[in-house]
Amino acid sequence: MLVGWTDEQIELGRATRALLGRVAAESEVRRLMATADGFEPATWSALVDLGLVSILIPEPSGGMGGSLTDLGAALEEMGRRLIPGPFLSTAVLAVQALLAVDPAQAEPYLKQIASGAAIATLAVTEGPGRWAAAEVATVAARSHDGWRLTGTKTFVPDGAAADLILVVARDEDGLGLFAVAGDAPGVSRENRPTMDQTRKQATIELNDAHAQRLRIAGRVWDAVDSVTRVGMVAVAAEQVGGALEVLDLVLDHVEHRRQFGQPIGSFQAIQHKCADMVLDIEAARSAAYYAERALAEQAPDAPVAAELAKSYCSEMYRRVTDAAVQIFGGIGMTWEHPIHLYLKRARSSEILFGPPAQHRERLATLIGL
Repeated sequence: MLVGWTDEQIELGRATRALLGRVAAESEVRRLMATADGFEPATWSALVDLGLVSILIPEPSGGMGGSLTDLGAALEEMGRRLIPGPFLSTAVLAVQALLAVDPAQAEPYLKQIASGAAIATLAVTEGPGRWAAAEVATVAARSHDGWRLTGTKTFVPDGAAADLILVVARDEDGLGLFAVAGDAPGVSRENRPTMDQTRKQATIELNDAHAQRLRIAGRVWDAVDSVTRVGMVAVAAEQVGGALEVLDLVLDHVEHRRQFGQPIGSFQAIQHKCADMVLDIEAARSAAYYAERALAEQAPDAPVAAELAKSYCSEMYRRVTDAAVQIFGGIGMTWEHPIHLYLKRARSSEILFGPPAQHRERLATLIGL
């Protein structure tokens, strides 16, 4: 199996970096993360125009017809910039969920996403936010005009800004997937306070909200598991990108910061920390690359690769940002320095889809330990 990017994917990464350099400077990220929706429509339109939002959407539905490996090249650059906005929720989670739906139902939604006409998200978690079928308590009931949903979804990524909410709820057959308009009567949404202000999360109250039941072949939770695996690997790619940017910031700092008349990069303790960061990032990058390819090719070990990538990349990102704060010293503890933005993203993405220990437990089960 090829591990790494093709020439086309490298060019996609470069194009993404060039675009984000124009629309996602640090000052712009700080401005957007303080807003309610966390993104700028003009910036979202730029991502749509470059084709980034529609990479996973099939060509007949207006998309690029690409794979997770294509998306990984863009996600790494997004991780470098910490770009606020609903990319993960829309272009990854919602799109992947719709790809499991009957094409006749899914195509209108996919076309809206590909054109930039709709922001979308997937609402699964409730209560404390565990991605587990047993935690789903939202109820779907038949009505004269379709279905009605009642319940509370928590930690919904970009839930307050979404035009389309894909809700996992309990119906008469078990679990079902339902499409709900963000502005439908009976839908109440409120942003939650989060450590990472660049990634918005919301609580969504559904009170007899009108919904469309989406047809999925097989068990709904199997489809949710598949979406979760893609989301895990997408976040792993982001984590690698973020760690690479942190490493660049550190290397620039140790070259120019001087103590006792010489650059601190000449001190052996600093050199050891930097070397550890490089080794950690490269190992994580290999894990993320392999997982992207395994999922794209539907390899037998894809579930194993996804759990491994998410657990390792999460802990790597935390270790790298922790070491960076130590190397930056006092300035690394200030609001004005960018390192705290990466530290917060590392902490929040570490527990997204479950903490590393949970992924290792699943990994052990998958390999028969």
